[in-house]
Amino acid sequence: MKTKPNVVYVFSDQHRAEATGYSGNPDVLTPHLDKLSQESVVMKLATSSVPCCCPYRGTLLTGRYPLTHGVFTNDVHLNHQADSIADAFKKEGYQTGYIGKWHVNGGGRSGFIARDDRQGFDYWKVLECTHDYNHSYYYSDEPIQLKWDGYDAEAQTRDAQQYIRDQKEPFFLVLSWGPPHNPYHTAPERFKAMYEPAKLTIRPNVPPDAGDAARQDLAGYYAHISALDEYVGDLLETLRETGLEENTIFVYASDHGDMNGSQGTMRKQCPWEESIRVPFILKYPAVLGRQPKVIEDPFNSPDIMPTLLGLCDIPIPQTVEGTDYSPLLRGEQTSIAEGALIACIHPSGEYHRGAGGREYRGIRTKQYTYVRDLNGPWLLYDNEIDPYQLHNLCGAAEAAELQKRLDEQLCTMLEQRRDEFLPGEIYMERWGYPMDETGTVPYSP
Repeated sequence: MKTKPNVVYVFSDQHRAEATGYSGNPDVLTPHLDKLSQESVVMKLATSSVPCCCPYRGTLLTGRYPLTHGVFTNDVHLNHQADSIADAFKKEGYQTGYIGKWHVNGGGRSGFIARDDRQGFDYWKVLECTHDYNHSYYYSDEPIQLKWDGYDAEAQTRDAQQYIRDQKEPFFLVLSWGPPHNPYHTAPERFKAMYEPAKLTIRPNVPPDAGDAARQDLAGYYAHISALDEYVGDLLETLRETGLEENTIFVYASDHGDMNGSQGTMRKQCPWEESIRVPFILKYPAVLGRQPKVIEDPFNSPDIMPTLLGLCDIPIPQTVEGTDYSPLLRGEQTSIAEGALIACIHPSGEYHRGAGGREYRGIRTKQYTYVRDLNGPWLLYDNEIDPYQLHNLCGAAEAAELQKRLDEQLCTMLEQRRDEFLPGEIYMERWGYPMDETGTVPYSP
């Protein structure tokens, strides 16, 4: 009888795809991720469908698009209308565990989360949300607030290592780190010492007058990433020490990227590459071997749950809307998807209307990015010849046929998703979400 694989799913908050050594970034030091990429499958065009913290998490847990599960904005509650990824694993006899940032409970960022709201996870050391990484708290099974020792990503990693050592197989473990999300300059000193702002390269799409500020932020951002990279190495070493490496699916990913000055903007939620594209490395030696493989099909956040279940030969719940990529990973198919659907359902938070935020729907194909806002076509880039998205082809005569084709493709995808593409406030009203003056859901710390 074939032994069921363990799954260790590790993801960080706001780590953009290009901020790794293996992707060609000349500055950031990620030796463990670089090595991992050389013995794994790299989803080159992994995309965050709605590039924001809570929408990604709701999608990871359900395999559904944010307009379906309802967490299309931050600080709202994920319902129980779908079989969660932990539910699916538990039905097959898996132990389930979650450590770190949760951020789909709503109702405040530092309160206790009852077992009924854990979406099927048993082992539990979680806080809804914090970015005070050196004074970080969590709850387990009782409403008693506990504190992580030191830098929380390191403490959470040590707890995950112990979980791996202690658990009976098979197990499904999620480790959710808060960094490299801002504040950028709070990593341990030895990682901060790796980077001098003046020596860092900034992307050509950062306006000249924003270059110095971007370098300052990048120094801290990269320090967090280098810390996480070391902890990835520690987790992989624990899998080797315990003899579990061969039959464990190990994933490193992130929920969304960070603009960090590119296109003259900051953070996430916008449709450019730095915001929507994320790292996604998957290692499964027992089935996929140890040779590096790069998948160039667009891979979207709703596809994560069905792909992991497919690799484990676990039935995919009917509520799932994403696509199972396991046949592509196993080499049984040569292509699966032509494009990934990206969206901002309701501009809020740092991307509120007053800061230039807008609703949009778009598609990221292997070569192009095409985006519409409520007024019509907005952005069109050929990412092969214009990787920094400096030349918007939308409305250009020479791109008219391409724009028409991509617009038809996008409209078909929206029709399939039953997405009416309405103003964001309409969806907020439909779901009964409160808003402050910026359109953001108020929350208590």
